Amino acid sequence: MLKLLGMSQTNLYLYSALSKVPYLNSYKGKIMLIAFLGTHVPLLSLLIYFVISASFPIDIKVRVIAIALIATLTGTALTLYALHNLLAPVTLTFLAMRHYLNNRQLSSLPTNFTDEAGILMADTFHTLKKLDEVIEHIANYDNLTGLPNRILFDNRLQEIISQNQNNQLFTVIYLSLDRLKNINNVLGYEIGNLVLRSAGQTLTSCLSNHEILARLESNKFAIIQTNIKSVDEVVELVEKIINKLTKSVSINNNEIFNSVSIGISIYPNDRTEIDSILDNAVKAMDRAKAQGQNKYQFYSRELNKKLQERLMLEKDLHNAIKNGEMLLHYQPQVCLRTGKIIGVEALLRWYSPIHGFVSPAKFIPIAEETGLIISIGEWVLHTACAQNRSWQLAGLPLIKMAVNISSRQFKEQNLVEIATQVLQQTGLKANYLELEITESLIIDNIQQVINTMNQLHDMGISLSLDDFGTGYSSLNHLKRLPIDLLKIDQSFVRELTIGSDDAAIVKAIISLAHNLQLSVIAEGVETEAQLDYLRRNGCDQIQGYYISRPVTAEALVKQLQQEKEVSCNINNLAVAA
Repeated sequence: MLKLLGMSQTNLYLYSALSKVPYLNSYKGKIMLIAFLGTHVPLLSLLIYFVISASFPIDIKVRVIAIALIATLTGTALTLYALHNLLAPVTLTFLAMRHYLNNRQLSSLPTNFTDEAGILMADTFHTLKKLDEVIEHIANYDNLTGLPNRILFDNRLQEIISQNQNNQLFTVIYLSLDRLKNINNVLGYEIGNLVLRSAGQTLTSCLSNHEILARLESNKFAIIQTNIKSVDEVVELVEKIINKLTKSVSINNNEIFNSVSIGISIYPNDRTEIDSILDNAVKAMDRAKAQGQNKYQFYSRELNKKLQERLMLEKDLHNAIKNGEMLLHYQPQVCLRTGKIIGVEALLRWYSPIHGFVSPAKFIPIAEETGLIISIGEWVLHTACAQNRSWQLAGLPLIKMAVNISSRQFKEQNLVEIATQVLQQTGLKANYLELEITESLIIDNIQQVINTMNQLHDMGISLSLDDFGTGYSSLNHLKRLPIDLLKIDQSFVRELTIGSDDAAIVKAIISLAHNLQLSVIAEGVETEAQLDYLRRNGCDQIQGYYISRPVTAEALVKQLQQEKEVSCNINNLAVAA
């Protein structure tokens, strides 16, 4: 290789000499000059010799010279034209390289020729293409973590903003590894770099295809989270990141603990300029860092306020049962045929000395997300069964106790054991307990759900399908589920008027349930007109404000004691109808 390189450099003497000729800067011009001299010098020498030495008359000499010159010039022109075109691959390669160097744009070169010039074009094209990819990667990606850098992050953010015509929510999450400086000082920059790589891999594992992760500088990362529907999704991602990043990692036999601060800016809530969105996230991150380790903050004060309220609720919810802040209210369920209370639904209430009355719509989702719903659900089941048993021992009418079961409780796979234990501890017979499940529960792992339901049903526990008509899968699996009761969702009852779509849906649900030998209960009944329509179309049971609001155990005792009066009122309505 070195020998070949030395030979090629030695062969540059003619090229070097011609480069010194004034006004002869073009490589093509050098070729043309050599071609011209190569064809004309021998011819001119021959003609001069012919003129000097030949004894032909002058007119013959002139004609011979003229013919020779015309033929030579014609041949030379054709030769130069051919050389001009044969040098096109070299010229094209030169222009492609100049265009790439000047404009960073890759021109296309043919790659289907196999001689030296064709291989030159093909190799040049492939080389420039690989070079472009390398330069693109160096320019747009962090060389330590392989993640996009600030330049690419800004470009992606600009694309998302420009394409977001409908002002859909997305967030910029700014993240700082707060202990990296100490790690570098104590363990060295090599370990610090490995920590950064590990952090990049951890962050990547937390994200889906909708998120974009970048390393902006030193210990700072940024994430663009798109396709979000609510702030809860942002909170879920951030808490997942904090949970994973703060776990200890072993690097070169060193146990490393990370600490992280996170700031969040939401579009279009927090302005639209690229720098403003990122700056807002940085400001939020600074506020989070000021609050201590492993905190996160939203830029929006309103969102921060809501977040603080949520965190306080979550904190206090952990101790709500232990502090006796949870209680159950009971809403009667009435048989439309007899007018008697045949059951009650246990409804969870939380009265906090700090927050006051907290709506179930607020604390139940938090309990679901944190897993507290497991312990809360067990408390509800035990308390409700014990209450029903105490009513029975007091000589009150025998009724069923309906208790809602969350999807998290079902997924624990020990619901049968818990129900068995609760019934044994409270002394309540299984046929006086009804468990309500929602349609959404049966979407996932239908066979496991059916197996669990079969075991509960075999124990004598009644099963009802809550919020019927609002899900998607129950019609496909309804005949396989061992349920006793369908519960019509109150959203259909609310707009229940003759001739309405909801009326048609309610009528169809009642008919479907009866054809499957199931009973039907409608919740959310608030008017006499709703009750009348349900009775006329064969609904079996109702519950709602028209009968009674959810009440305390003491208030329900009075209602049960006045059972005959309630029965008379319902029957009077039947006569009037």
